[in-house]
Amino acid sequence: METNGSSSNSNESQPSGGSNNSSTEKPNEKEIFVNHAEIAWHEKRREWLGDQSQRSRRTPREPIMSWTTTYEDLLLSTEPFQQPIPLAEMVDFLVDIWNEEGLYD
Repeated sequence: METNGSSSNSNESQPSGGSNNSSTEKPNEKEIFVNHAEIAWHEKRREWLGDQSQRSRRTPREPIMSWTTTYEDLLLSTEPFQQPIPLAEMVDFLVDIWNEEGLYD
């Protein structure tokens, strides 16, 4: 039994759970926090976007929808557009229509 008692005393002198480096650190040193999740997020974002310097700058293109297109034209037409309409262009169109009708205040 004394063997167990002496081993439990030796465990008490050592901290349980994580490491405690306060005895080896200088009192003036501070631990620097590193946000590993943020670093991983930025790396993943760079992968998604690719190298921005290699991308060619797009020149603004002509809108697909005519400036004279009305909301009714879109609702009454069953024909598909000649080409896909970019989301930004459709949003701009809808915001303009909603502003005219007083729905976007």
